[in-house]
Amino acid sequence: MTGSPLLLSPAPAVPGLCMASLDKTLTIQQANQEFFRQFNGSSEDLCGRNFRDVVHPSVQQPLVRQFSNLLEGKHQRFVTPVIAVGPGEGSAFTVPLTAVAVRGGLPDTTAILVMMPSAGEAEGAQVVTKRKKILSAMDARILEGIAAGVSTVPLAARLYLSRQGVEYHVTCLLRKLKVPNRAALVSRAYSMGVLKVGTWPPEVVDDFVK
Repeated sequence: MTGSPLLLSPAPAVPGLCMASLDKTLTIQQANQEFFRQFNGSSEDLCGRNFRDVVHPSVQQPLVRQFSNLLEGKHQRFVTPVIAVGPGEGSAFTVPLTAVAVRGGLPDTTAILVMMPSAGEAEGAQVVTKRKKILSAMDARILEGIAAGVSTVPLAARLYLSRQGVEYHVTCLLRKLKVPNRAALVSRAYSMGVLKVGTWPPEVVDDFVK
């Protein structure tokens, strides 16, 4: 597996939800403030490290296998309990981890988005944000498709649009959420609570749809 650079806009702090974006080598490319707080490090400390470094050795091998299946396209998403290792001795804690493959226009994984509640948070931590009706019904369907790993051509066929029509809506979504690419779009949507955490296939919260 070879890595590729990934540009993400900084994700806003979401209380109780740790989020990170990994490249194909499982290197942490970007994360939100809750992730940095949970693992007692800054962007400089944690970005560039392999995600395996923040989980217990006993779960590293099975977790890497699941990530490999994700990268190979065998799955679009998986949820598994992991033992995360926080700062200090005796600070390991078990949390449910959700990993989602984010794909670009080509059928190739461009990033893996990882989400998990921080230690001490209730299972299924809720994302709280001020909800505005910022999406049309078509925007919502396209965002759900991108989050599910569907590339442009099959997404166009599914929604009875042309390829150019899908790209137009994607461009509008990038502008609305003020992000540079599809991986950042999915990350920002989860950060804002636009996409429901722990739901598959991905689903937009109705309150955000006009």
